[in-house]
Amino acid sequence: MIEILSIAFTLFLLMDAPGNIPLFVAILKGFSEKKQRKIIFRELTIALGVIILFALAGEALLDFLKIKQYTILVSGGIILFLIALKMIFPSETIQSQKPETKDPFVVPLAIPLIAGPACLAAVIIYSHKVSIGTLVFSILVSWCPTTLILLGSSKLHKLLGDRGLIACERLMGLILTLMATQMFLEGIQCFVQPSCQNLVK
Repeated sequence: MIEILSIAFTLFLLMDAPGNIPLFVAILKGFSEKKQRKIIFRELTIALGVIILFALAGEALLDFLKIKQYTILVSGGIILFLIALKMIFPSETIQSQKPETKDPFVVPLAIPLIAGPACLAAVIIYSHKVSIGTLVFSILVSWCPTTLILLGSSKLHKLLGDRGLIACERLMGLILTLMATQMFLEGIQCFVQPSCQNLVK
């Protein structure tokens, strides 16, 4: 259970619901609240399908490419660290985001805002470390709060404001930085001591 919660928490951080709230609000502000909720739920469902697809195909892909365990851990740690830096030091892209005049489909809400490169890469990494059942359940556990947060994005944006959302995102980025560093160090350890590779499967 602890393993499931750990993976789910990492994926929740990578889906970055608080950080995506301003973008969702900006993109969907041309629609009614009822239409917004419908679009958000549809896009989150599509994102969930894409993430699960990568979870199912991830281990086979890594085996086919003959990628070593330490390579997975080191590269994964680097990717997560870079994403964490963007969460701690966000770029000014929200203000330039124009509202959609047409119903957005798949891009950009489902992909890449939710099922982004970092999230999909993490899923592939975990697919080589845990059972598929554990991974899929972890994905569902992380997806549920993400969906609830984004369904209430308009109200949360009004409640917390831009500064509150930025503070939440930076806190999540700090936590993700620690997790990325740990993953990177585990990869280095496995490279130096090949006998530990069996421990991360």
